[in-house]
Amino acid sequence: MHIGLSLGYGGAGGHTANPALAQRADALGYAVVWAAEAYGADAVTLLSWIAARTERIDVGSAVLQIPARSPAMTGMTAATLDTLSGGRFRLGLGVSGPQVSEGWHGVRFADPLGRTREYVEIVRVVQSRRRVRFEGEHFRLPLPDGPGTVLGLSFRPERKQVPVYLAAMGPGNLALAGEVADGWLPVFFSPEHAGEQLARIRSGAEKAGRTLDGFDVAPIVPLAVGEDWRSCADAVRAHAALYLGGMGSREQNFYNRLAARMGFEAEAAEVQEKYLARDYEGAKAAVPLEFLDATSLLGPVDRIAGRMTEFAGAGVTTLSVTPFGDTGGHGAALIAAAEAYERAGVA
Repeated sequence: MHIGLSLGYGGAGGHTANPALAQRADALGYAVVWAAEAYGADAVTLLSWIAARTERIDVGSAVLQIPARSPAMTGMTAATLDTLSGGRFRLGLGVSGPQVSEGWHGVRFADPLGRTREYVEIVRVVQSRRRVRFEGEHFRLPLPDGPGTVLGLSFRPERKQVPVYLAAMGPGNLALAGEVADGWLPVFFSPEHAGEQLARIRSGAEKAGRTLDGFDVAPIVPLAVGEDWRSCADAVRAHAALYLGGMGSREQNFYNRLAARMGFEAEAAEVQEKYLARDYEGAKAAVPLEFLDATSLLGPVDRIAGRMTEFAGAGVTTLSVTPFGDTGGHGAALIAAAEAYERAGVA
């Protein structure tokens, strides 16, 4: 198992946008640094900035939003960033949610599985430098009955293919990740609850005649270091409450549904109810301690090392941490996680 760093939704000028944290991870031997995007800072600019200031660490998108870019644009971007970084880019993709897709990008949130399948196929064609001719339900290249030309990528990239990861939560999306992707970017991953998710991915791989050999299971996991793991959990409460309660509508919140499938249905419903009523403190308090512990790395180094062993045993191949809390600073948290990783003996 490798160890990575996730900067989350880094805002320009915010602490996560500072390349010093990625530089620290690079010096500590972390395998990858990920950046996300929603409707603030975009991931490509931040990752380009980081790639220029690091030497060995991979840079990955977790994720680039599918509704934000045409598949050809994403193929161009992936090939360019991979070439400029010397083959260090990992392409994570996701459909986002209906609120952002339709409200921010003006793209209907319809048939996300079908759109993702076609999108990945076109991205791979672009990176391979083949001419792009595609007729699908969601994408047609070139457009019919017009002046469009069949084109191919006009430069030779560092690699013919960059690794493609999918951010998947639902059963169908998990199977699709196993079928078409090189890796999976889960959130709220719990070693104790991941068996069914990995079975879905395995079924998708089998459908495509593949195995999971070389498939990267790469969860992004909150990290809070301190002597009392219960107090550390409090540093993650606002994050969990936002996702379970506010990332989506009452009728369509994928994170809330995931928590329900993990056995926290009543608790997740309470968090959402309080959050949507703008009782944010109540929503934070309603997040079960057991949920936070199951999906985070909390407490002193030895306890974190033990949990890392459990993540590796559950099939995780890249464990990426997001530091929470202020004790000792986020740089100190990265050092503590690296120490725990060594003690766990899972390298």
